[in-house]
Amino acid sequence: MNLGQWFGFVCLIIALFVLWQIRHLLLLVFTAVVIAVALNRLVKWLEKKKFPHRLAVICAVSSFVTFLALFIWLVVPPFSEQLQKLLEELPRVWAKIDWELAGLESRLPDDFPDLPTRGDLLAQLPSVQELFSGFLGIFSNSVTAILQILLVFAIAVMMLADPQRYRKAFLSLFPSFYRRRADSILSLSETALGSWLQGILINCLFIGIASGIGLAILQIRLVLVHALIAGILNFIPNIGPATSVVFPLSIAVLESPWKIAAVLIWYFIIQNIETYWLSPTVMARQVSLLPAITLTAQIFFARTFGLMGLLLALPLTVVAKTWVEEAIFKDILDTWEKKK
Repeated sequence: MNLGQWFGFVCLIIALFVLWQIRHLLLLVFTAVVIAVALNRLVKWLEKKKFPHRLAVICAVSSFVTFLALFIWLVVPPFSEQLQKLLEELPRVWAKIDWELAGLESRLPDDFPDLPTRGDLLAQLPSVQELFSGFLGIFSNSVTAILQILLVFAIAVMMLADPQRYRKAFLSLFPSFYRRRADSILSLSETALGSWLQGILINCLFIGIASGIGLAILQIRLVLVHALIAGILNFIPNIGPATSVVFPLSIAVLESPWKIAAVLIWYFIIQNIETYWLSPTVMARQVSLLPAITLTAQIFFARTFGLMGLLLALPLTVVAKTWVEEAIFKDILDTWEKKK
């Protein structure tokens, strides 16, 4: 390697180090990109209706802010009230489990292994405890959280107002001979991300409504908090659906044994409907991800970036998969001539 190559290599190492140091800021920027892509779909639809671009952007942003304000005004207060009641019920749930385990242990033979206590059960759930501690840690400083939300929203609006300038700035990072190809890959990534976002929102809405209807029929208390948690956690594949059933099960434990089985069956039914019918229907154009790749990506991004990485694991994987398939597989590996 000559001096110029060594200098380029050192600059690459320094750039990677800087990117690693600002990785959390990059996650916030990516969150803004996801929001901008979602709003840009509405902007493009309004432009097809002969709206000027500026007016379309104003209408899209106003609609988003209005929806968010109505959600906070109408849904957040009863949700917070029911969540507080759920947290107050959890000690009773553990007491009921302790009592049931003690009664079961008294009826077992003397040589039967000891049943786990509440402490043993809690000791087996470090990952869940770490997850919730990380979740609460995000909101431990309300000022920081509000500033981050405002930063993300401001970046998203600025990107939405003039997307072509930011697109050209990003493409300028590529060599001149590859910019046209990078532009097409960027369009494919935007389509894939938008399709995924549209599909996951429909899925979350379906899971939330179906959970609420089923729990209301079963007369499980605190329906609103269970339904919202089920819908929100469905945003996180694999982990979210399994976690969401814990909360209605906790209430079912206090009420009646048959409700425990009923809740499990109902959640099993709606998750299978979402997996085998709804997802293939609404995500027909979505980038398909193998289950093992999805789970590996979740673990990797969660370990690297924490809770934010877990929440953004799927959109990050969708974008990364598009670039890997187009830039590496099609442009490099598929055109690699075999040596004779």
